[in-house]
Amino acid sequence: MKNKSVVLSVLIVGLAIFAAAVWYQSRPALVAQVEAVQPEIAEALIRPYSPILGPEEAPVTIVEFFDPACEACRAFHPIVKDILAEHDGAVRVVLRYTPFHGEGSEQAIRVLEAARMQGIFEPVLEALLEYQPRWASHGAPDPGRIIGIAEQAGLDAEAAKAQMMAPQTVGVLNQDRADVDAVGVRGTPTFFVNGKPLDPFGADELRALVAAEVAASGS
Repeated sequence: MKNKSVVLSVLIVGLAIFAAAVWYQSRPALVAQVEAVQPEIAEALIRPYSPILGPEEAPVTIVEFFDPACEACRAFHPIVKDILAEHDGAVRVVLRYTPFHGEGSEQAIRVLEAARMQGIFEPVLEALLEYQPRWASHGAPDPGRIIGIAEQAGLDAEAAKAQMMAPQTVGVLNQDRADVDAVGVRGTPTFFVNGKPLDPFGADELRALVAAEVAASGS
């Protein structure tokens, strides 16, 4: 009888450990209690000219400080698109330029602004990210390829020459650089969801924070 009790106890403990392990692996991502940034910083998160993916009037806003030459930004892009699809109509993404990778970054941003003037921002963004290894290799960057890649996505390269150097484009670059400094962005991608910084950083954490904000909005 004593041996049976010992075996039963061991089985119960083993089952408890197994159940705890299963729960840990399948538990929902925890959302840290993050406060929104200070008003003076919040003002620098979004500008009226900032490119938007998703519905402009969506109740939940993801602000992404991104660099088109950044490998991590490229890796996160499908995740961001998946979040937009999952919360169809409830989430928008505001993109802020962060040219941390020198000439290639700035050239790509200028091309994206030209594409926006031509009404083909998203196709050109997708193309630049898809073929990023060809023009933004950290070992041998080749920004001269950017225009050709964008042209294949529909860009009018001849018109883009003037648009890339237009005062409007220069103003966007200068303001975004100033806002990057004001917000204190040190790496890309950096995310804010309804003014709340993503901390800790990660794909699961981004999904969880967005889901919490969508739930809070009643959408």
